[in-house]
Amino acid sequence: MSQRLRARDLALLAAESPSTPMHNATVEIFEPSGSGFDHDRLVALISERLSFVPRYRQRIRPVPGRLANPVWVDDPDFDLGYHVRRSALPAPGSMSQLRELVARIVSRPLDRSRPLWEVYFIEGLADGRVALLHKAHGVLVDGLDTLDLGQVLLDTTPEVKTLGDDAWQARRRPSSTALVRDALRDLTSQPSVVVDTARSRVASTWRGADDVLRGVGRVTSGFAGRHTERRDAISGTLSQQRRVDGAVTSLEDHRRIRAAHGGTVNDVVLATVTGALRAWLMTRGESLTGLRHVRALAPVSVIDDELEATSLGSQVAPHYVELPVGEASPVVRLHQVSYSFRAHRETGRGVAADRLAGLAGFAPTTFHALGARVAFAEQQRRGFQLAVTNVPGPQSPLYAAGARMVTTFPVPALLPGHAIAIGVTSYDGSVYYGLTADRDLVPDAHVLAECFTEALDELLDSAVGSRQRAPRGRRAGAKPASAKSAGAKSAGAKSASAKSGSGKQSRS
Repeated sequence: MSQRLRARDLALLAAESPSTPMHNATVEIFEPSGSGFDHDRLVALISERLSFVPRYRQRIRPVPGRLANPVWVDDPDFDLGYHVRRSALPAPGSMSQLRELVARIVSRPLDRSRPLWEVYFIEGLADGRVALLHKAHGVLVDGLDTLDLGQVLLDTTPEVKTLGDDAWQARRRPSSTALVRDALRDLTSQPSVVVDTARSRVASTWRGADDVLRGVGRVTSGFAGRHTERRDAISGTLSQQRRVDGAVTSLEDHRRIRAAHGGTVNDVVLATVTGALRAWLMTRGESLTGLRHVRALAPVSVIDDELEATSLGSQVAPHYVELPVGEASPVVRLHQVSYSFRAHRETGRGVAADRLAGLAGFAPTTFHALGARVAFAEQQRRGFQLAVTNVPGPQSPLYAAGARMVTTFPVPALLPGHAIAIGVTSYDGSVYYGLTADRDLVPDAHVLAECFTEALDELLDSAVGSRQRAPRGRRAGAKPASAKSAGAKSAGAKSASAKSGSGKQSRS
C-alpha cells in the first residue's frame, strides 16, 4: 500500500512558491586522483544505491475529491538521466564561478510531476577537481523512515563497493478508483489518517484566509500611503534568485576557543555567526541601537521519547537563541550564546557531537534537511529572524566511487521573508560555513562570508593571544593565505572594527 503524506508535508508543499522553493542543497568537491570518477561513474553509483532510498523514485499523487492526503507512488516513467545532470565550468573554473552556477541552479523550483530531486556533476574546476550539487525537496526526508541520497553515496574507504543493479520495476500506477477506495478504508480504520486529513484541511483554510488578509492589508496600506511589511537587513520580500557563499575554517581553532572559554564547539559556531552578523551590519552602516539581538532558531539533536525518532535513532528539536549582535566584546557574545544552551545541556537529552557524527549511516545532508523542516514548522508557529543549522560531520575522509571528498558546503533554503540562511558542517578537520541569501536583498553576501573568518579570528585572539595557532580560516574555496596576506584584515571587517570602537587584539 502507498504511504500517505502527512499534514506537515503538505504544509511544506503549500508554502512553496517561485520565490521560496523548499528544497535543500549541498555542494561537495571531490579529488578524483586517478579513481576514474566521472559522470558515468556517478550515474552507475546512484543507480546501484537508489534501492536504499525508494522515495527518490516516487512522486506525489493526489486523491480525487481530497478525501485524504496525497500518496507516494512509484514513477512509471522514472528517468535517471533526467535527475543526474552534467554541467561544467570554463576550465580552470574558479570557486566564484562555481558559487554563481550553484546559486542559479538552487533558485529554480523542482518539477512536482517527477521525483523531487536532482544531482549535478560539475566539471572544469581547477586542479582537476569536480563538484556534486545535491538538490532535494524537504518532503523527501521526513526523518522517520526516509534517508537522504547523499547519505548512501559516500563510503568511509576509497575501495569501490559494487552492489549491482537492483532490478527495480515500478509498481502499477493506482487508478482513481483505487485511490478513493484506499482513502475510505484508511479513514475508517486508521484514526491517525482522519486527524492528518483534518489538519491538512484546516491548515489549507487558514493559509487561504491568511493570503486574503495579506492582500487586503496591502491594498489598504496602499490607499493610506503606508507600507506595513517588515523590512530590515535580514528580512524582506524575496526575489526568485539567490546568492551562495561560504567560508572554510579550522575545527582546531573552534576547539581552542572552547578550551579557553568553556562551552561547546556549537557555542563557538553561533558566537562566530553573531560576530559575523555584527561586522556585516556595521559595514552596511546599520544602526545596532534598535537591533541589539537577532532571534535565531538553531535546531538541536536530542533524545526524547515524546518526539518522533528519526531513522538514525535521535530527534531534531527547535532551540531558540538570541544572538547579541549589539555586544562589542567577542568573549561576552560567546558567553551569552553559551548560557542560552546551558539549560538544554543540563536536561541530559542532548546528543553529543562526536556521538552524532559516529552514528552508523550518519550524513550531515540528512540532518540539515531535518533541521530545515523544523525551522519551517517553527516559523508557522513562532516568529524568528534567522535559521542556523549546525551539523557535526565525520572527522575522517569520505569517498564517492573512490574519489575523496575534500570540501562540503550546505546550501540551506530561505524561509518566506528571510533574506539569509546559514548552514554549518564540520568535516575532516574543517568547519564549513554555508550562506544562502536573496540576490536582491543581500547584494553583499560575499562580505558576510568574509566576516565569518574575521569573527572567528576575534575569538581566537581572545583565547590564544600571540601563541601558535592553526592555519587561519578562508573564504569558501580560496587558496590558503600567504604569511603576509594572512595578517591582513578584510576591508569589510576593518570598517566594522573601526566603527565598533572595540577593535581586535593585536597578533604577532
